[in-house]
Formats: sequence, structure tokens, C-alpha cells
Amino acid sequence: MPEVPWRRRVGVAPKTWVAVMAIAVAVLGWLPFLGRALGPDEGGFLMVGGAWHDGTSLYGPYWVDRPPVLIALFGLADALGGTVALRLLGALATALVVVLAGVLGRSAAPERRSAPLLTAGAAAVLVATPLFGGTVVDGEVLGLPFVVAGVTAYVASAASRSTRRGLALALTAGVCAALAVMVKQSLVDVGVVAVVLLVTSRQARRRFPAFLASAVVTVVVVAGLAALRGTSPAGLWDAVVTFRFEAGRVLAADDGNAPQRARELALAFVASGLPLLALALGWRGRGRPSVQGPWTAPDLRIAAYVLLAVEVVVVVLGGNFWLHYLIGLVPGVVLLAAAFAQRPAPVTRSTAAAYAVTGLSSVLVLAWVVVHPIGRPELAAADYLEAHAAPDDTAVVVFGGANILREADLESPYPYLWSLPARVRDPELSDLTDLVVSSRRPDWVVVAYGALGAWEMDGDALRSALARDYDEVATVERFTIYRSGHDAG
Repeated sequence: MPEVPWRRRVGVAPKTWVAVMAIAVAVLGWLPFLGRALGPDEGGFLMVGGAWHDGTSLYGPYWVDRPPVLIALFGLADALGGTVALRLLGALATALVVVLAGVLGRSAAPERRSAPLLTAGAAAVLVATPLFGGTVVDGEVLGLPFVVAGVTAYVASAASRSTRRGLALALTAGVCAALAVMVKQSLVDVGVVAVVLLVTSRQARRRFPAFLASAVVTVVVVAGLAALRGTSPAGLWDAVVTFRFEAGRVLAADDGNAPQRARELALAFVASGLPLLALALGWRGRGRPSVQGPWTAPDLRIAAYVLLAVEVVVVVLGGNFWLHYLIGLVPGVVLLAAAFAQRPAPVTRSTAAAYAVTGLSSVLVLAWVVVHPIGRPELAAADYLEAHAAPDDTAVVVFGGANILREADLESPYPYLWSLPARVRDPELSDLTDLVVSSRRPDWVVVAYGALGAWEMDGDALRSALARDYDEVATVERFTIYRSGHDAG
């Protein structure tokens, strides 16, 4: 009697093991970085999340142009210990994206057994690559599970023939859509898919009112909870909507490093293999979808094309061209894989090769970053402050580099931990100058090289105040460190 393969003996299909491996690969990409030093955004958001209470600014003592669910997630990570907890939260988000992408494939093409592998595989080969800012936890990473969950729920809602189940799924999709936007205001993917299906699918059109109502209710509830912690709805609107238009004008006039970052972002986009994978899925996914059974999902091809186009526009309009913007393209590629799975076209060598190239790119870049870690010049300044600052000292970093303060365990009396809010809301640096000559003056001021002469900001008054009231005590890496010389008069 021939021996039965062990996977069959335990009742697990080979494709299930492939799916498990896809999830494991995506998560394992984060493990080497659990204890690595925080990036500027990670350090800043942990400070904001940990200090969020009723205070003098939008989120207690600090102001940042991000919605409250993101701050709450970083506050959770801060309460659980900080760096490692945050990275584990990022790994969990990555795993959820891969799992939910598989569920989307199942919902979109239940008659095709390979559909979950196609969609989960598309997510797995992209979510952990450092070319998309992977290994660093940011708003895009934490928002992706809500995006993919929302798209999956809405597709399943439109496919369901049960009124009750379809309604429940549409309500779930609306909640996820709102939470995604309340993590990062540019994550409008679920709404885009819902609007496109409103035009292309009669069944989806019937679910749209429930979707819209639950999204609105969720936004109201989140805003109400934020207000209980001292963050007003008017303040949130100013931060996540009005400020972005003001920031856009500032970024449009930026003649600094943005063009160089744009070139690096374009290179990362090509090197990731994403264009090749999207082209293969789109080319092979032409034609009419397969005839399905009683569970009939809407045709997702047009929705996938529109979603990818919107995601590309969001990346370009982001202005700063940071690599982590690119991870926002993952839902569009996953939806394109779902649309491909709906068609009778087989998985050809060209399609498999596109998956293989994209996956190989992620593995090679991950291996490179493990051996050659991302440089953190801020650590030298943090080490100096940690060695010389008293426990109750305060500090300001001009500009950005909030991970310096987080690593040195110092608070800032200046509400802007990032350069862009300072450039938009304090362009003459009058607030910062008034601070350093007041009784609330920080004990330490850390100035990044060239910061006071960048972005056409007027730093003369601040330079004079530092020369008069502070002592220059050290220069480490690209940072000059000043210590308050005497009590303010």
C-alpha cells in the first residue's frame, strides 16, 4: 500500500500550506527589525500617542496632521512598551493584510481554487519590502488591514444573496472604510471601490446606503471619542483637511530634497516588481469573467484599474515622496489579482514569473537591509542627551528627528515634532523663538545641519536667541546641540 503524503494524512491541502507560508514570509520580514532603532516618524507618533490627553494642542502637548485612530494605535504600542510592541503591531497588520487578501480572492471568485493564493500572494510579496518602507511602522502599514477588510466586506456584500448577511457585510465595510481614513486620511480606497461598484454592479448599488451610513456613524463616533480626550472636531478638521491644502502649497514651492526623493521613489517602484506584476495580471485578466454559481461577485476589473490610478495619484500628491507612500499601492494590486481570478485565463508562466520576480525583489532587499541596516544619524544625538540630560529636562529638535527625543526619554515644550507642521504653522519661527526666551524654555535645543537656512524660513531671530541664551556644547553627526546657559530673564 503506497504511503499517503503527510499533508494529506493530517487533512491539510497543499494550497493551504502555500497560503500559510505566504503569511509566514510576510511576517518574518519584520522579525529582524523588532529591536532596531526607531525612525523619526515612529518616535514622533509614539510620543504623541503616549502623551494624548486634554492639553494645550491638538493631541495634548503636541500637534500633528494625522487622524485620531493612528494616534490611538501608537498610544497602545507606547503603553505596551514602545519599540518592540510597535514592530509587533506592524507584523500583525502585515499578517492581517495577507489573510484578508486571501479572503477577498475567495469572495471574488469562489469557483476558482487558486483565487485566494493569487490575492494573498500579491499581498505577501509586497507588504514587507523595504522598498515600500516596510520594517518601519507608519500610517500606511497600520491602515492597510482596514482597507483590505473594507474592500473584502463590500465585495462579499454585493455577492451575497442573503439580505441580512449582505446588509451586515455592507455595514462592516463602511466601518472599515471610516477607520482606514481615520488612520491615514489618504486611505480612501474602500470608498473608491464602493463608488465604482455603485456604477458597475446593481447588487453593490443596493448595499451602498448601508455602507455610507455606517461610515458616517463611525466617523462621528471616533470624533466623539477623540473629543473626550481633548481633541475637538474642529481641530481635527483643521489638521487632517485644511492643513493638507496649506501643506500642499508649501511642498509645491520646496526646492530641497523632494526631487531627489521622487527619483528614488520611482526607482523603488520599478525595482519592487510591482509594475511587472500589475501588467501581467491586467494583461492576462482581460475578457469577460467566468460564469459563477449562486454566489456571484461583481466584476472587479474596472474597480481595480480605477483604484490603482487613484493610489498612484495619492502617492504623487503626497509631495514629500517618502518610500512608505508606495505601500498604499498594495490594495490596488490585490484587487487586480482578484479581478484576474474571476476570469478563466490560466496562471501562465509569465504570470508566475511576475510573482516570482516581485517576491525575489522583496527577499533580496530584506536580506540587504538586515546586513546593512538603515542609518539612523539621530542616534548619536540621542545618546549624547541620554548621557547628559537630567530626568526632568526638556528638549526641542529643529526640525524633525523626534526619535531623538523618544530615545533620550525627553519631552518637548514645542508642539511641532515634524518639520512640515513647523513650516506651515510657524513659518517665521516666532513661536519657537518666543519659547526659547521664555520661562518655559527647553533645557536643550538640537539643530539639524542646515535646518535654520532651509525652506526659506526666517531663522535669524532664533539664531540670535540661541547665541545669547544657550551654549553650544556638542556637534554629533549632522546635529548641533545647545544647552540652556542661564535662567531666562
